Amino acid sequence: MTQTRFDVLTIGNAIVDIIAPVEPGFIEREGMKEGIMHLIDTDRAEDLYSKMPLTRQQISGGSAANTAAGVASLGGRAAFVGKVADDPLGDVFESDLDAIGVYYNTSRLKNGALTARSMIFLSEAERTMNTYLGACHQLTEADIRPDEIGGAAITYMEGFLWDPVEAKKAFVLAAHYAHKHERAAAFTLSDPFCVDRYRAEFLDLIRSKTIDYVFANVHELKSLYETDDLGEAVRAIAQDAELAAITMGAEGAMAVYNGEVVSVPAFPIDEVVDATGAGDLFASGFLLGMARGQNLESALKTGCLAASEVISHIGARPQLDLQDLSREHGLAG
Repeated sequence: MTQTRFDVLTIGNAIVDIIAPVEPGFIEREGMKEGIMHLIDTDRAEDLYSKMPLTRQQISGGSAANTAAGVASLGGRAAFVGKVADDPLGDVFESDLDAIGVYYNTSRLKNGALTARSMIFLSEAERTMNTYLGACHQLTEADIRPDEIGGAAITYMEGFLWDPVEAKKAFVLAAHYAHKHERAAAFTLSDPFCVDRYRAEFLDLIRSKTIDYVFANVHELKSLYETDDLGEAVRAIAQDAELAAITMGAEGAMAVYNGEVVSVPAFPIDEVVDATGAGDLFASGFLLGMARGQNLESALKTGCLAASEVISHIGARPQLDLQDLSREHGLAG
């Protein structure tokens, strides 16, 4: 087995979140539906970006990148693999990960699509999103490096990667390299609509043991097994997966392993400000716990604690030092 360089390496869509307030009437003038996420093309992405105020906030994002950020905040050794373009927003993405201590060494896309971006316009109590996927969908097998995967205790991938054909191949290759080096491969179902598109393929990934650990929320798990009965879905995933980690919102989270079900409550907070990133940060804590040999209960608690921090403020990245926070709650740092 290769020496461990990383506790967790994540693979996913490399997206820059660009957030800015807009004046009344802007959303309507631009033909958007307020509060809705719109998928846009290159021309529209460039046009809207040029119209955003200079006070905009730009921060690296994407589900798996958020998870890597959480691992780093918890004191873990984190790495991320995802594609950006050789452009200014690619610089933003790379510098952000470097600043928080996440290893990032994926080659840039040249002479092609632009760096993916999610432009979030803030109007009165609403977030209207325009997402351009661009370069992040150009991830290929060439971006999967055996030494990086082999050096990670756990490699974790997002279900959204299953959309582009070449990224799908990269996903499977990464799992192969993980197993070749006797490491675990994990993935998150990402979204119920993603499950609906690829249910049979996701089940095959799990049942074929291409994937060892499965992450899902209650809605995604029910969708996977086409049932409204959570108990039935839990029994099914227990048969199919080596390990499943399931988030249950205000009810906490559970893990299913070798027929054993372990549940922990959610950490109480004063107010849920923004649920964006809750699942990503739960995965950070749980993955790091598993990578460092914690028992299921401790790993679940670390995941729930990380999730509780990120939903207490706007944005999908932690604002507090999660390692300090976990120590305050008696969890392994």
